[in-house]
Amino acid sequence: MAGQYAQNTEVSADRSRAEIEKTVSKYGATEYGYGWQGGQAVIMFTLSDRQMRFILHLPDREGFRLTPTGRARTATSATEAWEQACKASWRSLALVIKAKLEAVAADIVTLEQEFAMHMVIPGTGGRTLGEMVIPSIASAYAEGSPAPILSALTGRELTTGKD
Repeated sequence: MAGQYAQNTEVSADRSRAEIEKTVSKYGATEYGYGWQGGQAVIMFTLSDRQMRFILHLPDREGFRLTPTGRARTATSATEAWEQACKASWRSLALVIKAKLEAVAADIVTLEQEFAMHMVIPGTGGRTLGEMVIPSIASAYAEGSPAPILSALTGRELTTGKD
């Protein structure tokens, strides 16, 4: 599902990638890398001796052959719509990384709390914690019922007052 943030941005994907590099450098990154393969791009950086990896799944070109109302687009129009969606995805990634780094800098969260799912874990063949944990989350929810959300505030189940 495409987000609405930056859907009309004029900032190029290249400029967003450069902004991400500048941002992570500003917050103390000691290494930075970028690459792409097929419909994915990757941003990698090292911060406080922790390696981070963000994979950006770019929009599928085929999804832009038709307008939202189902009319066929010209090849040029489809390419322009796809490029716009890619620019918006890159802007969103730049926003996410900047927000995470600022939350850590402001002592709202620790680096591990904010970036855990994107941390490359040593001894795992280059896998992130998210790649190892996320598949088991769906299983846990399928097998059991989550506790009421407000129970996290007290560490125990809350009553409804209707005893």
